[in-house]
Amino acid sequence: MKKTIFTLFYIHFFGFFSAQIADTLQIGRKEAETLFLANNLDIIAQKLEISQAEARVVQAKFWPNPKLTVNEVNLWRTYDIEQQPALIGNWGKNTQFSAEIEQVIQTARKRRKNIELQKIEVDGEKYELQEVLRELKKLLRNTLTEVIYNQEQQKLYRGQISSIEKLTKSYQNQLNLGNISKSEYVRLKAQEIEFKKKLISLQQEIAEQQVELKALLILPATSYLVITDHLSIPEKELSELELSNWLNIAKENRPDIQITKNKEKYAQKNLELQRALRTPDIALSVGYDRGGNIMKDFVGLGISFDLPVFDRNKGNIQEAKLEVTKSNFETRKNILKSENEIVSVFQNYTRTQKISEELDGSYESTLDGLLASHEKNFRLRNISMLEYMDFLETYIGNKMIILDTKKELNQYYENLQYVVGQDL
Repeated sequence: MKKTIFTLFYIHFFGFFSAQIADTLQIGRKEAETLFLANNLDIIAQKLEISQAEARVVQAKFWPNPKLTVNEVNLWRTYDIEQQPALIGNWGKNTQFSAEIEQVIQTARKRRKNIELQKIEVDGEKYELQEVLRELKKLLRNTLTEVIYNQEQQKLYRGQISSIEKLTKSYQNQLNLGNISKSEYVRLKAQEIEFKKKLISLQQEIAEQQVELKALLILPATSYLVITDHLSIPEKELSELELSNWLNIAKENRPDIQITKNKEKYAQKNLELQRALRTPDIALSVGYDRGGNIMKDFVGLGISFDLPVFDRNKGNIQEAKLEVTKSNFETRKNILKSENEIVSVFQNYTRTQKISEELDGSYESTLDGLLASHEKNFRLRNISMLEYMDFLETYIGNKMIILDTKKELNQYYENLQYVVGQDL
């Protein structure tokens, strides 16, 4: 019975483990970005907003429909009138009716101004798409950096756990033989447990980042992403000489600035339209009257328009003027904000870069070599546990400084691209 239960557990466990492996997706930064651009629902939704704005342009191009009016039709027989020719068979000799077709003609180029207004809205939706892309790209890239950073930490702590487990096992044997004190064994075991606790904490952080990442890439909940890239320093060297160029690029390329500039154009064009609305539209009409006039069949022309006596659209014009001024202030505010952001992010990058320059390529390998040497000497009892633990703490601390510096450089570099408004 026990053998059967064990067999079933074995099949279930390894079936589940195989399914988990099948759902693991190894992917690089560039591949993740390609998936993001193809699948992200926020981007797709924003593209549909552009199509909707383009549809409004098409709608704005149509003239108002002509209006047909048929009235004065009597459905009963009327006496004491002059008989008219029959309309259908013998019917219609005593019937009167009138018909009119009316067409509204928009004046002051209102139709053209409205089309231009809708085209500006299309441009606005395109800038909104760029802004959505800018925001989501920053989120994606920084999330990828965080995942890689935690994967590197996992490797670090797994390596230390593997090493310290061997030491703990060896010390347990020595404790059983009475060669060491229990306090030495407990100290080593405590360090092992501390590393394992840190590893669990990292796994929880990665699980939360997996949720964010899969939402951005539109991947199934059962999938598990492993980012294949290593955490490295950005390849492009940044110079303060480029600062003025970045400020100019931001003014021309940052989507949030382009959105406010587009709002300025929209406000100006809307002001033109509101001024045009002061001029009344003209309605031209052609009417026909049967049996309601001194003529049997009367055809007449007509024209009508509002008399702009009370409503001269003054309130809407004043509001449109204020919108022009307000949008101008918004643009100036966003440009000033972008300049401050670029300078601040670049300064943060250069400060972190100075620390990175002090950590040359050989420093990390020297640390690894020293750790291996301390482990060997600790096994051979050439150094005390206190010396070994002190160096282990120094080793972990310095490894984390290296990882933190690389992560911060990547994040500041991505933030710089974000505030400039384009990839550097």
